[in-house]
Amino acid sequence: MRKQEFLAQLRKALSGLPQDEIEERLTFYGEMIDDRMEEGLSEEDAVSAVGSVDEIVEQVLAEIPLVKIAKARIRPKKRKSAGTTVLLVVGSPIWGSLAIAAAAVIFSLYVSLWAVIVSLWAVFVSLAACALAGVLACVIFAAGGNGAAGLAMLAAGLICAGLAIFMFYGCRAATKGALVLTKKMAIWIKSLFIRKEEA
Repeated sequence: MRKQEFLAQLRKALSGLPQDEIEERLTFYGEMIDDRMEEGLSEEDAVSAVGSVDEIVEQVLAEIPLVKIAKARIRPKKRKSAGTTVLLVVGSPIWGSLAIAAAAVIFSLYVSLWAVIVSLWAVFVSLAACALAGVLACVIFAAGGNGAAGLAMLAAGLICAGLAIFMFYGCRAATKGALVLTKKMAIWIKSLFIRKEEA
């Protein structure tokens, strides 16, 4: 792919972003391609070394705050007619309540996801505390002359320690997964604000 074709595709893919952001990204990637060509790469190789347009758009969406995208999207390009304004005001009890309900459902799903993660970590902490308590109880029972009870407490503590180790790795994996899911959801929400231009 040639440089101008790549930049045209990138401009089209970023068309819903603020204009200054689009120009900044196009300048950046244009200079990156020029730098690679100066290093001896052919134009096609320099363009392919930059990455695909989809990867760049995903990276840009991850970097730009949602508020900036929303302001650019919401800012009206032309004045609305009086009829449109009246319809928006009259219909606001319906579309406004539906928008609030949709936002509440999305927020509750997000909170529920993180509540599960916090609960998993709470189980890990309680298992680790039980392991320490079992070892401590073993010492206390053994010092008191009750070796059988001390041995049982040591066994319970070791079982809790083993479960805590397994739980730690599970909690860490679940937290990483939730962070990745949160990032993908944020990029998806931002992409809803970008209006693609028709070719």
